Amino acid sequence: MGFLQDCQTNMNSTKEKRKRKRKSIVDEMGCVLNIMGLWLWVCLMGQSSIPVILSQGSGGGSGNVEEGSVFIDGRVAIGSTDDDFICATLDWWPPDKCDYGTCSWATSSLLNLDLSNKILFNAIKAFSPLKIRMGGTLQDKVIYQRTSDQQPCAQFVKNSLEMFGFSEGCLPMSRWDELNQFFRDAGAVVIFGLNALSGRSIGMDGGLATGAWNSSDAESLIRYTVNKGYTIHGWELGNELSGNGVGARVAADQYASDINTLQSIVQKIYAGFEVKPLVLGPGGFFDASWFTEFIDKTHESLQAVTHHIYNLGAGVDDNLIDKILDPSYLDGGSQPFRDLQSILQTSATSATAWVGEAGGAYNSGHNLVTNAFVFSFWYLDQLGMASSYGTKTYCRQTLIGGNYGLLNTTTFVPNPDYYSALLWHRLMGRTVLSTSFYGTNKIRTYAHCSKQSPGITLLLINLDSNTTVQVQVSTKNDGSSIRTSTLQPKNQIQRSNSTSTREEYHLTAKDGDLHSQTLLLNRKVMTVTSSGGVPPLEPITVSSLEPLTVAPFSIVFAHFPDISYPACSSSSSSSSNSKSSSSSSSSSSSSSSSNSSSRSSSTTQMEMDRFDLLIGLLIFGLLQPIICMFF
Repeated sequence: MGFLQDCQTNMNSTKEKRKRKRKSIVDEMGCVLNIMGLWLWVCLMGQSSIPVILSQGSGGGSGNVEEGSVFIDGRVAIGSTDDDFICATLDWWPPDKCDYGTCSWATSSLLNLDLSNKILFNAIKAFSPLKIRMGGTLQDKVIYQRTSDQQPCAQFVKNSLEMFGFSEGCLPMSRWDELNQFFRDAGAVVIFGLNALSGRSIGMDGGLATGAWNSSDAESLIRYTVNKGYTIHGWELGNELSGNGVGARVAADQYASDINTLQSIVQKIYAGFEVKPLVLGPGGFFDASWFTEFIDKTHESLQAVTHHIYNLGAGVDDNLIDKILDPSYLDGGSQPFRDLQSILQTSATSATAWVGEAGGAYNSGHNLVTNAFVFSFWYLDQLGMASSYGTKTYCRQTLIGGNYGLLNTTTFVPNPDYYSALLWHRLMGRTVLSTSFYGTNKIRTYAHCSKQSPGITLLLINLDSNTTVQVQVSTKNDGSSIRTSTLQPKNQIQRSNSTSTREEYHLTAKDGDLHSQTLLLNRKVMTVTSSGGVPPLEPITVSSLEPLTVAPFSIVFAHFPDISYPACSSSSSSSSNSKSSSSSSSSSSSSSSSNSSSRSSSTTQMEMDRFDLLIGLLIFGLLQPIICMFF
């Protein structure tokens, strides 16, 4: 009996020990799971490849997170642009051109710009080609030196009694030689604005300029240009003389007659040339009735209808940023594009639409607004909108000069919009696709077939200061839908192409300051090299399984090489056969992107394995309370 009691006692003791040991193990498991849960959180916070994190290259930070979806229809193109859609202007304003007490032009005029500056040269060369439109308000007060002239070329002199506040000025042929040689070496495509007021009388009744255009001075310049072997892509007649005009105006029928005269001069002087320059005009603000008459009377003489955009108002306006960040205000900017497209489609003309000058805010812009990061919201939205309505070329006021230059007026260092323009030029092809965004109205979206590479490029602009948007991309192709999702079941992930990637370019302002003139590309400060060169614009390569994340106050270009569209197949040959002068910079960018994509492909499976592991650990962590209750 005592033996049995001893055995029972020993068994009870053993059970207690096992129970305590089991409880200890469970407690240890709980600790381990707690530690694993903490480790999981640390991993999640550290791995940008996990969808719940702000995207790689985004600004990060606290705020709201919303979802949205963009639908891209690739069955039919809605428009097309020139290969060299991006254009910038150079103006005539002398250093003493001032607005609202600020003189912002320094030595950026066509007459005194330092053509030996390496940053300037490299900035133009990076586009290869960049269209340059030479012109502006004072072009209608410029005379062109002739070889027979004995008098020295007079410069612009400030005079408040004169129209536009300056006296007549002169372009020396020595300077014309320097400009042409510089643009040839830099790979620019040149459009030159001719004086359209030559020979006219300007009345006091609203500045109406009467009489025919005296073309002798322009003809002399064109002959000199041809004799010197200089290549001019286009000759444009006049600046802001259409409609009510700025300072002066010319009636539509008279302007049409003058354009016909210019076309006759071009045909005569360029006789025997296989490729002749374009004739462009009127280079003014859109007025529907005036433009309709002008286009109807020049359908055999005009190749490009140019108009100007300053829809933000005066540069002195303190509400410019409010306008830029207002989706409704931006939407209103489509009206002139839509109306001009309608006129051209119903006219017998073969002319196409160009934006010949666009600075957003007139009278030289606004410092730290139109030359700062915030202006890229307006500028890129304008590029997307203009191309959607068939605009072939968009000339930004200015390349350098005023408070709206792509380059800093004194240092020549690129402002944020320079990099925005260069990314557009390298990524967005000629063919424009229809996009629709479903979600917050603070997201603006545009899509094109990619340039010199397969697939499409999507542009997203987030005007919201506090909301990150996780974007799903839905596409339509011959009736079948393709949808990228932020999260998919494991079996669906396994069936997908595990090596499929996209390239993203996230643009943000330094320190999140919209007034900053320093741009971050994927969180890297963009600054010129020690030799004055443009820094490489390198994307991040992201698995196509991840969401496309647009941080607050940011801009994203996303290249999807694996999306194929019927609308893009017809444009691929034209894109790949772009002008040879554009090949060097674009192919360099493409090569860099391709190498980056290859490196990413080899690591995609590793990222997926890590994702599966972390999901498994997360499941164990979620089961911890149930295990504890069971025991």
